[in-house]
Amino acid sequence: QVQLVESGGGLVQAGASLKLSCAASGRTFSSCTMGWFRQAPGKGREFVAASSWNRDSAYADAVKGRFTISRDSAKNTVYLQMNSLKPEDTAVYYCAADRIPGRAPPRYDYWGQGTQVTVSS
Repeated sequence: QVQLVESGGGLVQAGASLKLSCAASGRTFSSCTMGWFRQAPGKGREFVAASSWNRDSAYADAVKGRFTISRDSAKNTVYLQMNSLKPEDTAVYYCAADRIPGRAPPRYDYWGQGTQVTVSS
C-alpha cells in the first residue's frame, strides 16, 4: 500500500522559512516525478513545484526564487524548502507522486493528506 505522509507545516510570520517533508512508503519513487501542490481556503488546488524523474525542477511563478524542491532517493523522501514566506502562501500543502517512471508530462496518481502552512502578516 502506497502512502505519502507530509510533515513540517506550521504557523510562521511573514518572511520566515519552513521546510516540508514528504515520506513515501510502499514502493520507491526514485524514477518518478514527485511534486507539491497547495490549496488555499476557497480556492482550487494549484501546482507549486515538481522534481521530475531526471531531477529537473519546475516551479510556479508565485514561488520561483523562494521555494526549492529536493529529494533524497535513499530515504524515498521529497522536500520543499520555503523561504521568504508571504501571507498569500497560506494553504494546505500536498505531496503527490506519479506511479509511472519517466512519464512526461507527469500525472499524479498518489497524494498525501496535506499539511497546513499559515503565514501571518
